[in-house]
Amino acid sequence: MEGQDKILLPLDDVPVLVHTLQALSASEYIQEIVVVTREDLIVPVGQLCRDCALDKVTKVLIGGATRADSVLVGVEEVSGRAELIAVHDGARPLVTVEVIDEAIRKAAECGAAAPAVPVKDTIKRAVDGVVAETPDRAQLFAIQTPQVFDGDLLLGALRKAVEDGAAITDDCSAVERIGMKVCLTEGSYENIKITTPADMLVAEAILHSRDA
Repeated sequence: MEGQDKILLPLDDVPVLVHTLQALSASEYIQEIVVVTREDLIVPVGQLCRDCALDKVTKVLIGGATRADSVLVGVEEVSGRAELIAVHDGARPLVTVEVIDEAIRKAAECGAAAPAVPVKDTIKRAVDGVVAETPDRAQLFAIQTPQVFDGDLLLGALRKAVEDGAAITDDCSAVERIGMKVCLTEGSYENIKITTPADMLVAEAILHSRDA
């Protein structure tokens, strides 16, 4: 993001993270939100939550060196009453209540669920810049968040991943590596992750189309 912190960038005059937290707060299933962020963002993020009256946010915590470390920090601080825990990227501000709730309901049935959308492009697996394989696109899905899990399952899977030093790119990977199957729910092509400046332009366009 050219040196800018994406979660604090204004999206339609509101910080990206605030859009994200408001979307999560709108779900009746979500009773508590724990935010995990960098040490230098603890104060501004905490202030944003207070200023925007995000009452479901109970804690703002400093993350770890890896994704697994950071998610584990948050999961260990969730209320013991939580049967299900949803993990969501702060940089996915356009998630809808429908996508959130469907993933939660499915996780209640099967223990682990995540929204996904079919991949649109042909995907190539390459080695040293040379195509080695073209996977069947009909079997490929782009996985989104929130990814929702039985609380004890997620805690055990993350602790195992951290203990093993496993490089996981999402939380489904943590439970998959201990043999748990993850059910997919219907995601949305609008549930984009802000990664580049171009993504901010797309997100603005999506917001404006929703307003219209």
